Amino acid sequence: MKKKEYTIQVDGNRTTVSSPDYSTTTVASSDANKTAIKIHHPEHYNKGIECWDYIVSHNMGFLEGNIIKYVTRYKHKNGRADLLKAKEYLDKLLEEVK
Repeated sequence: MKKKEYTIQVDGNRTTVSSPDYSTTTVASSDANKTAIKIHHPEHYNKGIECWDYIVSHNMGFLEGNIIKYVTRYKHKNGRADLLKAKEYLDKLLEEVK
């Protein structure tokens, strides 16, 4: 398996991160000791409220959160495959609440 290659360039207060999976992202460091790396947000994350904000605000667990995530993004990312993933998490959740 080939390792993913990342390029990190620090120039004063800014850090640039490039990877083969994501576009280059440049962010300002919060201070000299910490570097804040912004997570790449594809188009399916930029519609309405972000899933993780909704999940956290409703105090959902892992299974519930993944159901919400996959159902929310299926039209914009992996279609039927995401719905099937959501179904797997729902089936597991149903087993847990018997």
